[in-house]
Amino acid sequence: MFTGLIETQGIITRADRVSGGAQLEVYAPEFGRDMAIGDSIAVDGACLTVAKFIRGAFVADVSDETLAKTTLGGLQQGSKVNLERALRLSDRLGGHLVTGHVDGIGRLLMRHAAGNSTIYQFQVPAPLLEYVVPKGSIAVDGISLTVAQVRGESIAAAVVPHTEEVTTLKLKPIGAPVNLEVDMLAKYVKRFVAVYAHEAAGDTAHKRGLGDLLRDFADGK
Repeated sequence: MFTGLIETQGIITRADRVSGGAQLEVYAPEFGRDMAIGDSIAVDGACLTVAKFIRGAFVADVSDETLAKTTLGGLQQGSKVNLERALRLSDRLGGHLVTGHVDGIGRLLMRHAAGNSTIYQFQVPAPLLEYVVPKGSIAVDGISLTVAQVRGESIAAAVVPHTEEVTTLKLKPIGAPVNLEVDMLAKYVKRFVAVYAHEAAGDTAHKRGLGDLLRDFADGK
């Protein structure tokens, strides 16, 4: 689990395709001093596992599924990526709950200055829009952003100077793909409401409470 608060940027020093996926080597010497093999790291919002360390870099394996559903397959030597270590239970939750499981790929549509912030507009795949609301949260390349506006199949978010400084957002050209993860809580709410609506359509729905529906959901019914 992550917060969407990027700790540092790393540099891809090696991106090799291997059987069953790929292997990434990410140079981030200061970042890795208190990490261990097996730790979870969000790389541009995708949760990867540290496999080994090499000269100030960590190496992580990437599955074919992750390559297909994220932007990691397009990384090359020299690419910069956003990095965040997994959340400790004792840490402050400064952003929002981010799982590191990317839901889809969007694109940067535009950016423009607005006071002391920069407004970023992203295209969002239609199936994800039902989980996005104004003032809600979304992770873009692992960055926790607050949705300022939803219009058609795009969203806008105001990014403060600190976030631009510590992330790769300002480096992305217009049209660049980005990893998107919608709010986990929105997905659970939609699922529970769908189960309740299905049960309410039956003859016995009025006799059953939400607790019964949740227990059925937990049992896989």
